[in-house]
Amino acid sequence: MRTAALQERAGAAHDGVVPVAGGAPDPAAAERAVVDLLAALGLDAGAPGLRETPRRVARAYADLLTPEPFTLTTFPNEEGYDELVVVSDIPFTSLCEHHLLPFAGVAHVGYLPGARVVGLSKLARAVEALSRRPQVQERLTCQVADLLQGALDPGGVGVVLEAEHSCMSLRGVRAVGALTRTSALRGRVRSDARTRAEFLDLARRSRA
Repeated sequence: MRTAALQERAGAAHDGVVPVAGGAPDPAAAERAVVDLLAALGLDAGAPGLRETPRRVARAYADLLTPEPFTLTTFPNEEGYDELVVVSDIPFTSLCEHHLLPFAGVAHVGYLPGARVVGLSKLARAVEALSRRPQVQERLTCQVADLLQGALDPGGVGVVLEAEHSCMSLRGVRAVGALTRTSALRGRVRSDARTRAEFLDLARRSRA
């Protein structure tokens, strides 16, 4: 990630509120666009089975692309805990920005606490917030790691995402069941071989 982008993200995160990217959906405009898309595909939006489709599609995409802003709540690390904290198997769904088809899977997120620890549910909320926008898995993985690194100033962060992409399973090669795994490691989780191995082992165990 570029230095300027990291500084911007870290600065936004330090106030505790995770920003939401993009503007608000326009349901009426989205419905009209779906009507046009159906017509372009040779389908009649007025047919009995398709009459409500534009409204349903507009609502579905609005839901997939509208994260709720949240506060990344942290607490003083009063016990001086300095071992890995890992939350595994966090479910997520996002949209491939190349085809606007879903990809879905689980995230494994861990960090080495510094002066503060984060509310555990906020790790899942961070994944959810960053996934609700057109994405590629590689970028999403890095965004989760960089958000936590900037907000917590921890000893390190590790993120592993594994997902099935419907743009691969429903079209093209039609590789049903193929999983894509990506990782982003920061700080000592990247630089210290033992810490890196411990985090990756904990992520693997969750799939056993």
